[in-house]
Amino acid sequence: MACKQWWQPLGALILVAWLAGCAGQAPAPDVPRQPDDWQRQQDELTALDTWSLAGKVGLRTADDSRSANLDWSQAPNHYRMLISGPFGAGRSVLEGRQGAVTLTTGDGRFEAASPEALMQQQLGWSLPISALDSWVRGLPAPGRAHQQTDDELGFPKTLSQDGWTIRYRDWTYAGSLWLPSRLIMTYDDIRATLVVNQWQPGVGSDDASEETPGATQ
Repeated sequence: MACKQWWQPLGALILVAWLAGCAGQAPAPDVPRQPDDWQRQQDELTALDTWSLAGKVGLRTADDSRSANLDWSQAPNHYRMLISGPFGAGRSVLEGRQGAVTLTTGDGRFEAASPEALMQQQLGWSLPISALDSWVRGLPAPGRAHQQTDDELGFPKTLSQDGWTIRYRDWTYAGSLWLPSRLIMTYDDIRATLVVNQWQPGVGSDDASEETPGATQ
């Protein structure tokens, strides 16, 4: 299958985070973000390894501009991203477990050892997909060089890592955490905008909570 055909379902699923508008967001606290909030929640945020997200992503390249809905469920041993809408193919699912990542579209089911390998296999190039679960929490991926700037309250403003620049434009309060609700991510001529309509820390899908040895990032 030609690269351009694969870009829409696979590139959209794998590139960044992306999410389908569902029910309402958890109520905001009575007060806005405070200067010590980001530092206060660091331990809890770093330990967060199970969540569900729902929202919308817009993806723009030099050749195209599209948008889609996506639901993302994350657990220590499993993740699942469901994308639907104008990106094409109606419904596509990217799913990862220990040592295996699968992509299911209207054209079939494809498998590789990692999301990066799956992109290389189908597109001929890859990106650091395994960093996304950190970036969507406002954190750099561990163990790799990065640069970061903060806003006036000490929250991340920009994060540069693995060739990507992530700009954090808005935040929402969910559970006991402030979490990103609007991100703009750029890599060369790729620009992805993520708007999160719902954050559910500590809540995953039934599939995402299955026990599988080892973590898939």
